[in-house]
Amino acid sequence: MSCTHLDGSALGAQEKLCSHKKGRGIIVTMPNPDAATRTLTVAGLFAGIGGVELGLKAAGMQTKLLCEWWEPAQAVLQQQFPGIPLHDDIQTLPALPDVDVVTAGFPCTDLSQAGRTAGIHGEASGMVKHLIKLLGDASPQWVVIENVRNMLALDRGTAMEYLVGEFERLGYTWAYRLVDSRFTGVPQRRQRVIFVASRTENPCSVLFADDAGERAESDYREDAFGFYWTEGNTGLGWAQDALPTLKGGSGLGIPSAPAMWVREAEPGRAILTPRIEDAEALQGFPRGWTEPALSKAKPGVRWKLVGNAVTVGVSEWLGRRLVDPGTYDDSSQELLVKGMRWPTAAWGSASQRWSVPMSLWPETHRYQHLLDVIDVDEAAPLSLRATTGFHGRLLRSRLRYPQAFSDALKLHAEQMSSPVPA
Repeated sequence: MSCTHLDGSALGAQEKLCSHKKGRGIIVTMPNPDAATRTLTVAGLFAGIGGVELGLKAAGMQTKLLCEWWEPAQAVLQQQFPGIPLHDDIQTLPALPDVDVVTAGFPCTDLSQAGRTAGIHGEASGMVKHLIKLLGDASPQWVVIENVRNMLALDRGTAMEYLVGEFERLGYTWAYRLVDSRFTGVPQRRQRVIFVASRTENPCSVLFADDAGERAESDYREDAFGFYWTEGNTGLGWAQDALPTLKGGSGLGIPSAPAMWVREAEPGRAILTPRIEDAEALQGFPRGWTEPALSKAKPGVRWKLVGNAVTVGVSEWLGRRLVDPGTYDDSSQELLVKGMRWPTAAWGSASQRWSVPMSLWPETHRYQHLLDVIDVDEAAPLSLRATTGFHGRLLRSRLRYPQAFSDALKLHAEQMSSPVPA
């Protein structure tokens, strides 16, 4: 995509929004010479294990404050971000520090399909109101929010309507885009909403400056497939050369890993579950990142910590664009009327809203194939109980799946039920 000044000259990389035409037209900007020389500062609310902040750090930013209430996550933050002030509860945070970027991956418990789906005003997800209150008395250059795809559809888009309505009330221009973590090169099919807002800048130049389009199917290998062993009635979470979305827990809140089918493996080693260190790598973290949580909780909690995190590569891409905004050609956008279904990308302000045709792939990084990330020799086989339960549900369902997959599940169960040789 490209855009030009009214005099025909190309837009510079570091530019600040002055005005823009709505519908079809040209974005008019003016240079912002200070952007390239100043380090942007960050306050990370609902910080979790620091996926956003780690990516922003890689993009050259400096975190000044972290806020997280859960003790296992606090233990990770204290170990991995030493020396950075850590506040324990957004409800008691008196004010935001003077920073350039405020990030908030507020709880998705009431928004996700694996959660309670109570909506944006549920006990957990409703915590976002404290962010809104704090922003009323602060003036950050950027606000960044991340959450699950389901927030676009839940209660006919009530969550998104509340969110954009509050930002419009505060005088922000906002934009959001659904992205797939696989664009960063990790073999995890993870779709998340990235929301950016500003009173002074153009969020379109951050979220819509890049669009690589989804990679070709031929880029994926056919030697391994990921699936949810907890499913089998209405879905599989089927993913070629990748795992499906790592979750904070099942519908009952129980931490659980997805599974994978290794096609050419021998019976007993064909249906496997990754280790927590594999999950950390699939989220872009160094292996062992969540080990400090063991001082506060049992090992299973690490799965919830990783499943709730933001993929580091996604926040690094976002950080690069916050530091160095690009350009956005608005000639293909369409008017978005209140009450319409929320699209995968949009932007707006108090005056009007626009739907934007963007893929889920801003960039295309070198892909790490699933079997190059997960050490199958170290991965544990899916248990007999889990395998037979899943296979039984699958056979009773009307889902479509390769017959070879069903055969592999049957052989795996037979092998797991066989006595172990002396």
